[in-house]
Amino acid sequence: MSAPAQREVAHPTVDDVEFRALYKKTKYVVETADGWSLVITRYRPTPQTFPQPLFGEPMLLVHGFCQNRHAWTSGEFVKNLLFFGLDIHILELRGHGKSSIAFQHERCARFGRKLPSDLDYAWDIDSYFLYDLPAAVAGVRRITRREKIFYCGHSMGGILGYGYAGIHDHFEGIVTIGAPGEMGRGSFALKLLAFAEPVVQSTVDATLASLNLQRGMLHTAAELGSKLFRRTPPDAPKPFRYRYLPLDTWLKLASDALGYAEESPVLGMIAARVNYLARWDRMQMDNVRWLLKEGGEKEPRLVVEQFARWARANELVCYRTGYDFKRGFGKIRVPMAIIFGDQDPLASVESTRSVYRSAKSDYLLWRPVKGNSHIELTMGHDARQVCYDIKNLIEYARTHRARAPSLPRIR
Repeated sequence: MSAPAQREVAHPTVDDVEFRALYKKTKYVVETADGWSLVITRYRPTPQTFPQPLFGEPMLLVHGFCQNRHAWTSGEFVKNLLFFGLDIHILELRGHGKSSIAFQHERCARFGRKLPSDLDYAWDIDSYFLYDLPAAVAGVRRITRREKIFYCGHSMGGILGYGYAGIHDHFEGIVTIGAPGEMGRGSFALKLLAFAEPVVQSTVDATLASLNLQRGMLHTAAELGSKLFRRTPPDAPKPFRYRYLPLDTWLKLASDALGYAEESPVLGMIAARVNYLARWDRMQMDNVRWLLKEGGEKEPRLVVEQFARWARANELVCYRTGYDFKRGFGKIRVPMAIIFGDQDPLASVESTRSVYRSAKSDYLLWRPVKGNSHIELTMGHDARQVCYDIKNLIEYARTHRARAPSLPRIR
């Protein structure tokens, strides 16, 4: 038997295995308390001939701002976790991916119920925290028949995880990737944007109001003309409104621009230096372009406003209930890994330190990944190491399930 064949039979690496051979994919729907139907995509592991040390352990993945399920699947993040045998459940928050507005119309028509009251991009981060995440956690627990599950959130998804872990006992372990505990700390650019946000919003609203007034006057003149010449009056124009950021459109344009950059040495050199949220040298360009084209979503203005308010006031608060995420950091006792890029302007040593210092977890990993920014940790060259960090956390949690609480952790 040849050497490659011996390695494949004895103990293959993740590169030796086809992705599709590792799972059976299904999807299921969970219902929120305020009337949304959210889709969870499940990658259920299939038994292999090689060791799968985490086989059947359920993990919920939650994406970040303006993203969807492709944030996890554009690279090999999910494949690496499936190689260990994890049972992966990917939530798409309201209005994102398969949990789209169109899907709500379809479900409500099918079951004869009212549409959600905030369907027209009228939700905020509180909606994700109070309704979407609890529904998803309950759904995964029900489907897997587990009292506790593992959680992994990227960026905003990690922030939601911090908040949830501070008041609920449904996580057996939590991993956050690029998730700050203090919005804007250590990033002058983000602080500047946060303080500029109210002015930008007001300017946009005033500009749209002026355009609507002009269009209304033109419509009135057209109506008078139609009466004078006995013609059918024109339909009234729909007013322009700023309801969301069209990030999906912007990201598709960025994907096309990267395509041109690949063909142009000058543009390619410029793109390689635009590394604010992503290090292109850490990712395969095909994966990047796929994520930009398929992985972007519209994000409501209320979500943007809440992020900006958090950064301006240096707080993480659910404004509807008054719950302070930061006060909940000290109540997190389950194994936790806080992972971020050492070149990430959003999640850095400064902005994640408070979570690390406050948490009471016996197992607590606080790790910057060298040379990485914000996006590539779930799809870049170092995603495999992040997955090994997740594996180590879960293995620790499994071996300590039946043990009594330990003495306070020495820092």
